This record gives sequence, structure tokens and C-alpha cells, in this order.
Amino acid sequence: MMKQSTTTYIAAEVRAEMGRQGLGNTWLAAELGVSEMWVSRRLRGITKFSADDLIRVAEALSVPT
Repeated sequence: MMKQSTTTYIAAEVRAEMGRQGLGNTWLAAELGVSEMWVSRRLRGITKFSADDLIRVAEALSVPT
């Protein structure tokens, strides 16, 4: 079995939380003040989330940091 990269794991966890809350990319982009492309690239694991990005996402999703 191939080991999942940290980038892919984080993206999957953010997608899962968004799914649990019934939220989509458009909502997250608006909450963060970024483009939908910015969100999409990170949720697909193409671009890494920075630590600051993750804090902002957690706050938007009301997930404790």
C-alpha cells in the first residue's frame, strides 16, 4: 500500500469536514476571501496549505485549533 502524503491527507481531512458540514468550495472561498481556484487546488492536494491557511480554514469551519 502506498503511503499518503501529508498534503493529500490534510486536503482529505478538510474536504471531509466540509462534507460533514454540508459546505462547498464556493462557500469556503468566500469565507477566506480567496478564489475558488485557490480552494480547489488545495483541496485536490495540488498546492500545500500553509500553517496560516490551515488556521484560517479551521476558524472558518469552527474547528478548534
